[in-house]
Amino acid sequence: MKEQYSAESIQVLKGLDPVRKRPGMYIGSTGPEGLHHLVYEVVDNSIDEALAGECSTISVTLDKDDIVTVQDDGRGIPVAVHVGENVSALELVMTRLHAGGKFDKKSYKVSGGLHGVGVSVVNALSEWCEAIIHVDGTVHTQRYRRGIADGPVVASGKTDIRGTIIRFRPDTKIFDSTIFNYDTLSNRLRELAFLNKGILITIYDNRLPTPKSHEFRFEGGVKEFVRFLNKNKTTINKEPIYFERERDDVLVEVAMEYNDGYSEAMFSFVNNINTREGGTHLIGFKSALTRTFNDFLKRSKHAKKLDESLSGDDVREGLTAVLSVKVPEPQFEGQTKGKLGNSEVKGIVESIVNEALTAYFDKYPKEVSRILEKTVLAAKAREAARRARELTRRKSFLESAGLPGKLADCSERDPRKCEVYIVEGDSAGGSAKQGRDRQFQAILPLWGKMLNVEKTREEKVLANEKLQPIIAALGTGVGTDFDLSKLRYHHVIVMADADVDGSHIRTLLLTFFFRYMTELVENGHVYLAMPPLYRVSLGKDVRYAYDEDDRNRIVADMNGDSAKINIQRYKGLGEMNPEQLWSTTMDPEGRRMMQVQLEDAVEADDVFTTLMGEQVAPRREFIEKNALAVSNLDV
Repeated sequence: MKEQYSAESIQVLKGLDPVRKRPGMYIGSTGPEGLHHLVYEVVDNSIDEALAGECSTISVTLDKDDIVTVQDDGRGIPVAVHVGENVSALELVMTRLHAGGKFDKKSYKVSGGLHGVGVSVVNALSEWCEAIIHVDGTVHTQRYRRGIADGPVVASGKTDIRGTIIRFRPDTKIFDSTIFNYDTLSNRLRELAFLNKGILITIYDNRLPTPKSHEFRFEGGVKEFVRFLNKNKTTINKEPIYFERERDDVLVEVAMEYNDGYSEAMFSFVNNINTREGGTHLIGFKSALTRTFNDFLKRSKHAKKLDESLSGDDVREGLTAVLSVKVPEPQFEGQTKGKLGNSEVKGIVESIVNEALTAYFDKYPKEVSRILEKTVLAAKAREAARRARELTRRKSFLESAGLPGKLADCSERDPRKCEVYIVEGDSAGGSAKQGRDRQFQAILPLWGKMLNVEKTREEKVLANEKLQPIIAALGTGVGTDFDLSKLRYHHVIVMADADVDGSHIRTLLLTFFFRYMTELVENGHVYLAMPPLYRVSLGKDVRYAYDEDDRNRIVADMNGDSAKINIQRYKGLGEMNPEQLWSTTMDPEGRRMMQVQLEDAVEADDVFTTLMGEQVAPRREFIEKNALAVSNLDV
């Protein structure tokens, strides 16, 4: 019998029930990203106090049992009874959606948390939460369980400090895991310290036998941020270009510095929120940058070297820039706040950047000349890259009948159902071709040494015979021509040997994807295959182990004489026959894969620069620092 759809079928979710029912709507996911977002929501409230000039120190403490404490020295959440609601303002903020002090602009001129859902969402998704408020010489406390107050706000003692303390334990019924990553939180807190100069932000991790901590305070603000981003690069201008100006209540802060590389690293923020998708503020910045450079090019000795104007890509080659704007009434696209929509901000940023850059260029002509020389070279390289792209299109492996490049395509034509294995070596490629499911799995073997794109201009990347098959097979184009909608396989799987050479191949490929197909990584299309390291057999009992612990567990689990147990250590994928490769590494029912995610673009840029860039000293330091953590190293 069918269920009747009537008025009684309509559910009204009250209080914080909507958050617990659909957590992804509020924090993005119930995975690691959503878990860490809880901390960011609480810290953002403290940062808003700092933006109001009322807070100078913030601390985050990780304790055992996944308990987090965020403390600040701000004004403290008000605890008095709200006249209209007849309940403590603290309880309103903690237990009701869209209740906060950021809507009328009287308490906060600018803030990131405009939806009024921040700390209440944290409360709703916590097994328990506790608010301890130091205000007017008194400590006030209230505890909650899954978003519901245990009782009224209690005055629990005297104090000579002020501020807010929020302690909570994420709900294991909501999250896939409640274990916080210290490095993930540290990176975000460091970013906030850069964006809010002078504020002291500290993180403590008490979960370890020997606790560790980091302290962040940057008096130079975003200027120090740019220095940090370029620390392993050879810079062109001696000091970052920096300016901070306000117009129509919009504060614009910019720091920018050129290096001798070929990639741009631009990070934009609105009220401390990382606008990964850009928006009107970034459009205004880019527009002013291109126009100002072209104005100065016409007046410089470099003008005769170029027959056309500089493009946006030309002036941003090798540029590291941080754009931070503070907007009283930001209009973000979507709950994730990834893109700014305020149309008026574009003109404000554009005029400020144009004026400030013009003033800088007039004051430092030698610096400008060096930068202009680089942009002119970039323009010439762009023309060479255009010719290379046209050549690549004409020679497209996918448009030719014989499918050169050794691509063994699949028969499925729906990209969402297709996957391509990029395999190191012909022997492994042969096994993969024989063992695959031809319906939806394509195989692209690679051979020879791959190009390190970190040290190479785009035209050489496009002309490289090792990368051309990958570019052609994926179908998206690269760099400025990249179009994700043309992706032919939604699972791009790198399958390499579990040894040093295999790790090198993976790193080279990931560098290529990160620098030239960033959206591929951002949208979760790139995976690393996880082939087994061992084949463990006892008679007809054959099992596969993916690491030493796995191997030891299997050995202990096998019934029989341990002396008769045969353990084979795979040195390469080519050692497995097609059936073994299918069952262990390619069969969707039993394989293990690691999705490559771009959680922190700043950290990713730094790691790729360190590992694959020109400078040797930072790479040596990185290796020395991380050497003891390496396992499965073949020598």
